Amino acid sequence: MKNKFVRNWDFNPTGLRVLIIVVLLLGIFFRFGNLDKKVYWFDEAFTSLRLSGYTEAEVVQQLSQTPMVGVEDLQKYQRINPDKGLKDTIISLALEDIQHPPLYYLIARFWMQLFGNSITASRSLTALISLLALPCLYWLCLELFNSSSVGWIAIALMAVSPFHVLYAQEAREYSLWTVTILLSSVAFLKALQFNKKKSITRKVSAWGIYAATVSLGLYTFPFSALVTFGHGVYIWIVGRFRFTQALSAYSLAVLSSFITFIPWILVLINRSSQFDKTLGWTNLAMSRLAWIRIWSRSISCSFIDFNVDSRTPWGISLVFGVLFLLLFTLICYAIYFLIRTSSKPTWLFIITLIAVTGLAVVLPDLIIGGRRSTTARYLIPCFLGIQLAIAYLLAKKLSLINLNFRKKKLWQSVAIALFLGGVLSCIASYPAEGWWHKSMSYSIPQAGRIINQASQPLVVSDASVADLLSLSYYLEPKVKLQLEPRCYTCHINSQVEDKPNLSNVTEGFNEIFLFKPRPSAAWLQALNQEQNYTVQPLYKGENGVLLWKLTR
Repeated sequence: MKNKFVRNWDFNPTGLRVLIIVVLLLGIFFRFGNLDKKVYWFDEAFTSLRLSGYTEAEVVQQLSQTPMVGVEDLQKYQRINPDKGLKDTIISLALEDIQHPPLYYLIARFWMQLFGNSITASRSLTALISLLALPCLYWLCLELFNSSSVGWIAIALMAVSPFHVLYAQEAREYSLWTVTILLSSVAFLKALQFNKKKSITRKVSAWGIYAATVSLGLYTFPFSALVTFGHGVYIWIVGRFRFTQALSAYSLAVLSSFITFIPWILVLINRSSQFDKTLGWTNLAMSRLAWIRIWSRSISCSFIDFNVDSRTPWGISLVFGVLFLLLFTLICYAIYFLIRTSSKPTWLFIITLIAVTGLAVVLPDLIIGGRRSTTARYLIPCFLGIQLAIAYLLAKKLSLINLNFRKKKLWQSVAIALFLGGVLSCIASYPAEGWWHKSMSYSIPQAGRIINQASQPLVVSDASVADLLSLSYYLEPKVKLQLEPRCYTCHINSQVEDKPNLSNVTEGFNEIFLFKPRPSAAWLQALNQEQNYTVQPLYKGENGVLLWKLTR
């Protein structure tokens, strides 16, 4: 895709080249350093459960029928099981986690078979996949802007992007989704180029490659359909709302991709009731103030992220509020500058990448309520589009010959500030056990340390399976557990009254702990009425008390 500002476009200042190389090396370091430091949280525990081939229902049934279990009994459901194969992983997803297609999980299962079941092993796969996004982003910049300068700045921004680094260390599919978004975008632009040529073979091959990347995206994360729809909107607008040859070829490619996705479409249809079970939380009401605060963090976390939340002192929050306004202003200007100075096909592609997914996620929240758009990982296409706009702005401003010295210094300072903001954000999160994207499990490592201090501890719990599996990573072998686990993705015990069951606690332990993250009001009320034990709150985490001590 040719850009009308190619002249005087590429630049080669030594200082900036060195800075970008240093930033890239730091990005690699942040992705692979301290891989096992952050809590192996709720969602990641589900990843390992699916890889093991077990369903959550099987875990609930087996643990509920066992009077007492050890840590190894829980870890059994976090390891590759020779008695369970790829088919069992797919079945586990199809029965209980339909919003997660199987591509990443099949790759991860092979990876774990090669490198083991440790936290480091499971996260190293996504860290490696996240590195693939860098050349893909560079390639996309070449297709859009015909400029290596934009590409180098874009990959430098992504390398130390706090958001991308956080999810590079997450044993989930979102780094792979980022790669498939970029690959399908490149394949789409290439297909449009070949569509203008006379060779039928080249046209078919180009659109076939695009269809394959779309299929990979769909089997990675269903929101890939929004990115693909955005490509269709782009062709429709560029073609002046006519059914052009390009639109026809695009339609056939997308149709073939969705045909390959039919097996999982049938799963989505047949198990549609699971959406309420696993995604019901996205419909929960949220105050406009909280919505704006989280949205502000989501927008800024691609460039700067110091884990600012409702618990942060107001003075610090005010400082970061000002920084967000400056960053938001820069983003708006970058989009304006992109539209004003680049060719229509270039800016339209980036705008559709941002707008289609953004509107699809945000509008339901505004119209019917909910918190879908506060989930930053759903907005990855938007973040990529914003990073492309910022990279274009910086490359253009730093390369213009007719820009006066003072303005060039200003834009050099902006570029350095963005790189520095990303690096400092990554430094801040590097040693942390938890960050905002793991808020459900922030406090589990400390709860485990408290339990481990007892010489002969018993943990009593009716927590969800994923919370218990997460806790198992932080318990010593001496710890025993008496469990009545609750389902999150299955339907066993759905009619059981929400209250702690302390009537049959095993005797003979010098310390008994009650573990329940995020207890409901009804559960807490029942606990306060407990007659058999004196209940002492022992540890209050980020989401309230989750650990109590029981004494006769």
